[in-house]
Amino acid sequence: MKIAILSCFHPYRGGIAQFNTSLYLELAKTHEVAAFNFRRQYPEFLFPGKTQYVEDGKEEPFRSERILDTANPLSYPAAAGRIRQWKPDLLVMRYWMPYFAPSLGYVARHAGKGCKVIAILDNVVPHERRFFDVPFTRYFLNGCDGFMTLCDSVRDDLLKFRPDAAYTVTPHPLYSNFGEPLPKDRAAGILGIDPARKTILFFGLIREYKGLDILIDAFSGLDDSYQLVIAGECYGPFEKYRRKIDASPLRGNILVFDRYIPDNEVATFFSASDVCVLPYRSATQSGINSIACNFGLPVITTGVGGLKETIGARGTGITVDDISPEAIREAVVRFFTEPGIREEITDNIKKERQRLSWSSFCNGLTELYNKL
Repeated sequence: MKIAILSCFHPYRGGIAQFNTSLYLELAKTHEVAAFNFRRQYPEFLFPGKTQYVEDGKEEPFRSERILDTANPLSYPAAAGRIRQWKPDLLVMRYWMPYFAPSLGYVARHAGKGCKVIAILDNVVPHERRFFDVPFTRYFLNGCDGFMTLCDSVRDDLLKFRPDAAYTVTPHPLYSNFGEPLPKDRAAGILGIDPARKTILFFGLIREYKGLDILIDAFSGLDDSYQLVIAGECYGPFEKYRRKIDASPLRGNILVFDRYIPDNEVATFFSASDVCVLPYRSATQSGINSIACNFGLPVITTGVGGLKETIGARGTGITVDDISPEAIREAVVRFFTEPGIREEITDNIKKERQRLSWSSFCNGLTELYNKL
């Protein structure tokens, strides 16, 4: 089968591009695959971070063709035309925010006769709402033939827009492109943190809905045997988090790496930690959870969106129903003090690592295609 993937690839950075790279490499084992990339993903003034691009000098693992400027409608027909010229049987697109609906929705409608379009939906309803979300999202969804969601909550959002949708729910595969884990003492030494302390990790882009402020408040009620590692670039001002850190009685035990963490450093942070905490106010699924599972690291999270389904129900961590510092703190203490809980979670993670393979995910994609 000829499969075209239209989304972001190298030199764009971040979890979406990393996911797409793994997807391409797995599909290319058994299919003819072409990667079609953005010429421009976001206008710079709309991007909240420091840069959209990788800065580690790594070469792309395969060639992608940059055809779509999402901010320039004049590029849409040419992008669709290039895909038609390649004549795919299947066009796969990623959808994670309504900004992409006009460009991707246009291409979906003009991908060529006989080409089926499947969208992998990270979100249907965005975390941060805007007035145009509903009409833009409806436009995009109505241009697709089938959908893959990574959890039940996104499926439920999809069906509110498209009750007749052809879909499959297939969990987020594990990221395995960050190298091997390190011994904890060695990883802690690289980061300059105390390997003897109970280490809590908050990892990834810092945004309001991810609840870092909740975690800082929770951590401030613990004792001196704990340390908190915050690793990730802040989308927006970091000042409000800095004020909370400075006011914390454990401020000396809070270590901040306020920057984008490149791929070659990810293993160090997860290897140096005992548990990863996702104190999210809202969520669908989490790529951070997939990284944690890959490194065998337990997770503590709020039970929002698909997190209760993908973490709590699978036993790979602890979920709390109350989105509060008190609930997070109680879960952290339980993780470190309750006999047997850490061993049980670790055993469950080993089972999940076998289940959440890229081959299984791609089989779900091709099975959906065959039903369309």
